Amino acid sequence: MIQSMTGYAALARETAQGSLFLELKSVNNRFLDVQFRVIEELRSLEPGLRELIAAKIGRGKIDCRVGFTPAAVAGRQLSLNAELLQRLAELEREVRAAMPGAQPLGAGEVLRWPGMLGDAAIAADELREPCLALMRDALAELCATRAREGGKLRDMLLERVAKMQALVDRVAPLLPLAIAAYQEKLAARLREALAANDEERIRQEISVFGIKVDVAEELNRLAAHLQEVRRVLDAGGAAGKRLDFLMQELNREANTLGSKSVSKEVSEASIELKLLIEQMREQIQNIE
Repeated sequence: MIQSMTGYAALARETAQGSLFLELKSVNNRFLDVQFRVIEELRSLEPGLRELIAAKIGRGKIDCRVGFTPAAVAGRQLSLNAELLQRLAELEREVRAAMPGAQPLGAGEVLRWPGMLGDAAIAADELREPCLALMRDALAELCATRAREGGKLRDMLLERVAKMQALVDRVAPLLPLAIAAYQEKLAARLREALAANDEERIRQEISVFGIKVDVAEELNRLAAHLQEVRRVLDAGGAAGKRLDFLMQELNREANTLGSKSVSKEVSEASIELKLLIEQMREQIQNIE
């Protein structure tokens, strides 16, 4: 199945210590780039989380945010971390001395400060398995959204491939008439050149005719590349880089077809082909 590099997942899980929250955001990138925003108390879990992501995703920029809200403990008095509170007050005074216009810390901000409440201590070892399990579930949801988006991209690309194939099929029968018309023009030019005994011009006209007359090879290669695009889309998997390469090859053949055109119809088909290729190339940047 074709996978988009765009996706999103957010899950929460209750534990004995409190509520775990994990959010994954994915966008396109040339390689796998994982960025974490994890509270300091759970920083030791990052390598295990990163390993799970790398096992499931091959390309894309992944932003992972892990949060934790401690559970309230009934019947117990919450205590402030006096040392931390004092240090925080000292730092605030230093900041406001340097920046008089800075807003003071509010009581809510102070209470939510990591480690401020005595009962807010987090045991990372106890949260390791719940956090890893939450990541597995979030990755499954992320991959599902990437697969759904990939399915839409696949349908769009196949639609463009069908339009390109129709253009190739439309141009091919026109070539004999276009070549015949071009031969008539060439014959007139050659008669003029022969009358003037201009051998250099004769050689030039014959050379140009040899280049212009044969576009069958370009049409055959276009058809072959389009067939390969279909095959890659049907095979699925990590197809983005191969599809991007095929777009380069298709664009090269479309350019050559336009440069060798001997009729208005072939020139217009070349332009339409390049527009469709560019539309496909933009979307392929989002495929893993």
